[in-house]
Amino acid sequence: MEYRRLGGSGLMVPELSFGTGTFGGGGELFKAWGTTDVSEATRLVDVCLDAGLTMFDSADIYSGGAAEEILGQAIKGRRDQLLISTKGTFRAGKDPNDVGSSRHHLINSVEKSLTRLGTDYIDLYQLHGFDAITPVEEALSTLDNLVKAGKIRYIGCSNFSGWHLMKSLATSDRYGWSRYVAHQAYYSLISRDYEWELMPLALDQKVGAVVWSPLGWGRLTGKIRRGQPLPETSRLQSQKSNDAGPPVPMEHVYSIVDAIDEVAKETGKTVPQIALNWLLRRPSVSTVIVGARDEQQLKQNLDAVGWKLSPEQVARLDAASRVTLAYPYWHQSMFRSGTRRRCEATCHERTDLNAGEGVAAKASPEQRKKRTNGR
Repeated sequence: MEYRRLGGSGLMVPELSFGTGTFGGGGELFKAWGTTDVSEATRLVDVCLDAGLTMFDSADIYSGGAAEEILGQAIKGRRDQLLISTKGTFRAGKDPNDVGSSRHHLINSVEKSLTRLGTDYIDLYQLHGFDAITPVEEALSTLDNLVKAGKIRYIGCSNFSGWHLMKSLATSDRYGWSRYVAHQAYYSLISRDYEWELMPLALDQKVGAVVWSPLGWGRLTGKIRRGQPLPETSRLQSQKSNDAGPPVPMEHVYSIVDAIDEVAKETGKTVPQIALNWLLRRPSVSTVIVGARDEQQLKQNLDAVGWKLSPEQVARLDAASRVTLAYPYWHQSMFRSGTRRRCEATCHERTDLNAGEGVAAKASPEQRKKRTNGR
């Protein structure tokens, strides 16, 4: 297991983290993810630590707080061996103030998470979503005070738009408050929207990507193929889970799985292992969150590290997963700054990782010549 810096911070995190959304199984949505109890969770933590995976991610809303409670019990006696990442912002109760990023809600959320987790500090605390009602100054000053109080050590966000994140970073810089060092974002071969704006921003501002749902909401498990029924244990069997996840045309999924299958024949790796390894080669990625219903699935996911796809294999996966960019990104891709393209070259030149094709599809010399006359 390799370790990487979390964004521009000094904190080193494992390239794979473990997500506890499968812990508890409370309600239809989370039951579709998994129903891991304390004994099973303890064993999964054992396997993770043995493999060098030392970061565990949760959230206050996962199974109504049960996921944090189970994680807290599973790590008893070994808190100093691992990192805890959790989140708050979404509705966690019936009171009008039990939602959002207000000072009231954030302080209550952190205190309750600390109690459920059985710890006196959280290594990485993230706003689970952007609250457009609460001023960013209120949210960030509260997080900064919690850092100074020693209750959280680093702060991050999740599911922000580019302007949400940039406005927050500028506000922290203006007042000298703690800065977001992580952005927990949805990113996979199935959905590469993160690359359009959030990735260049992350590279420029040194915000590490903490990738959630790297298998495209359960679509890259290797069990979903043309002409085959959904597996009984798939989260896609739940309508509530489907409604909560991103819609994806199944033909797009099948095309990507076909490309992965070809690489699988060459590498001897599984579909999820290849999908995870592809993500680990992408710019700005600090850690990829993997989940598992059981020990066997966890060990398979852990085998996504310790090897690398070839540049040619990465290029094929890039091509299979490419979609038409949304405006203004397709237009921006036509322009160059010196000898670099604005959209793509930033990712090549500002990362130590082998990024494959970068953000946008490469253009031929003939296409580039035509684009110089574009408007």
